Amino acid sequence: MSRRQEAPAALRWTVYVAVAIVFAIACAFLSHWQFSRNADRSEQLSLVAQNYNAEPVPLDELIPAGGTLDPGDEWRPVELTGSYLADDQLLVRNRVHEGTAAYEVLVPFRLHDGRVLLVDRGWVPPGDEQNLPDVVPAAPSGQVTVVARLRAGESLPASGRSAPEGQVPSIHLPTVADAIDPAAGDALELSAYGAMVSEDPAPATQPQPLEAPSDDPGPYLSYAVQWILFAIMGFGFIWYVIRTERQHKREDEEDAAALAAGETPPVRDRTKRRRDRDADDEDALLDSTRS
Repeated sequence: MSRRQEAPAALRWTVYVAVAIVFAIACAFLSHWQFSRNADRSEQLSLVAQNYNAEPVPLDELIPAGGTLDPGDEWRPVELTGSYLADDQLLVRNRVHEGTAAYEVLVPFRLHDGRVLLVDRGWVPPGDEQNLPDVVPAAPSGQVTVVARLRAGESLPASGRSAPEGQVPSIHLPTVADAIDPAAGDALELSAYGAMVSEDPAPATQPQPLEAPSDDPGPYLSYAVQWILFAIMGFGFIWYVIRTERQHKREDEEDAAALAAGETPPVRDRTKRRRDRDADDEDALLDSTRS
C-alpha cells in the first residue's frame, strides 16, 4: 500500500514552531488585554474606596458653574439644597435589581442658584400584572436637603434607544434634558447626576435604595495568567511532537540497521504513534477498491 510522501522533518518542525509562535503572540495580546482590564478594575475599586464614604461637600466645590465633573471625584457625596421638579420625573427602564428588570426613579433637582442636577432616587420593581411599577413613591415637596453621590452620565444603549413616554433607556443626560421641561433641561448639569443617599425631610415612602458598588476585583488577573500558561503549553506541545517524531525516526533507523545485519528488530509498542490522517484515509480507500 502506498503512502503520501511526507514533507521533510525540518520543514514540518519549522511549521510547527511557526504555529506555536503565532499562537503565543495571540495569547500575549489576550493576556495584555486582561491585565489592562484588571488595572482598570483596580483603579475603579480604589476610586470607590476613596470617595464613597467621604464627607458631603457643596456641589460648587466639585463642579463649579460652567465646569464638569472630574473623573477622580466620581462617587463623592454632595449636599444639595433646593426643591424637586416632580412634574419632570422620569423612569429609566431595564435596571437589574434583585434579579428583576426594575425601574430607577429620576427627578431633576433645582438648587437655590438655579442649577439643576438630576437625582436618581432609587429603584422600584415592575408591577405584579404589568411592566410598569404599581407605585412610584413621590419626591418630597418644598425645600429639601439631599445628599447624593456624583456619577458620570451613561451612554445610550446600542439597541433600544427609544422609550415610552415618561421613560428613558439609560441615564444619558442629554436625552434626559430633551425629555423634561425646556427651562429645566437648559439648566441641567450634563457632566454628572446624583445617586441619592438621603433626603431631609424624609418622605413617608421612598424607592428602594441603590446598592453599593461591588468590590469584586473580577476574573481578569486569573484570565491573564491562563493565557500566559496557554502560550507556554503551546510550545510544550510542539516540543513533545518534535521529540516524538525524532524518537520514532531513530527507532526506524535502528530497525532498518538490524534488518540489514540480518537481525530481528526489537519488538516495540507502536500503538501510541501518531499516524498521518490523510495517509490513513488513502489506505482505507485503496483497501476498499481491492475488496
